[in-house]
Amino acid sequence: MSGYRDFSFYYDLFNTDADYEKLLSFITDRFHRSGLQEGIVADLGCGTGDLTLMLADSGYDMIAVDASEDMLCVLSEKMGESGVGGILLLQQPLQQLDLYGTIRAAVSTFDTLNHIGPLSELDEVFRRTALFLEAGGLFIFDMNTPYKHEQVLADQVFEFEEEGVFCRWENRYHPAERATTISISIREQGQPDCLESFTEYSYTEGQIRHLCKTHGLRVLETMDGETFGPLRPDSERFLFVTQKEQLCQNW
Repeated sequence: MSGYRDFSFYYDLFNTDADYEKLLSFITDRFHRSGLQEGIVADLGCGTGDLTLMLADSGYDMIAVDASEDMLCVLSEKMGESGVGGILLLQQPLQQLDLYGTIRAAVSTFDTLNHIGPLSELDEVFRRTALFLEAGGLFIFDMNTPYKHEQVLADQVFEFEEEGVFCRWENRYHPAERATTISISIREQGQPDCLESFTEYSYTEGQIRHLCKTHGLRVLETMDGETFGPLRPDSERFLFVTQKEQLCQNW
């Protein structure tokens, strides 16, 4: 990890609203419905790895994939602290996903897929994920909705403080590209300022369904990714449960 406190260090501090227990319960329920009690599962865009660790603790053989070396370093530290071992860490952009064999399931949560890029790049992620999934394997993922980009994030500035650490979060929405540029500055006494900038892209439900169909992923469920209930016009997050074609389970 870098010698200074970069964004990966602060990620968990400003992600306290994430309900990992509820998300884990949902994912394992869907795994069990399809007969997936154990086996290899890839966490695509694992970040600092809380969900990865929880799935490993639930009995799954985990592969943690992230483009950020710093995020993976935080996960590695958590593995040492928790005593959870046996997780394979891979530093890879998801557009270049290259696993060592097939997997029984994949998950991608907390809007990782919005960070990929234009639709052609997201298409490559779906292609590669489907390539490594066993027939009948599940791919469960969430994404921020166009509504969130246009009505919640667009051109807004958010400021908040946690444990003496101040964060300013500034968004700029670009309608033509359906993309939001996000600039984050974090200030902590005694530390250099942490500056981070990235872009999230929004996709319609129809576009996501088309990608799934193109790459042989049958959509089993779509729902609100925050309430785990039905999608609404003002839902801020999609949640998709998909299954690779062949041997599809009755749902």
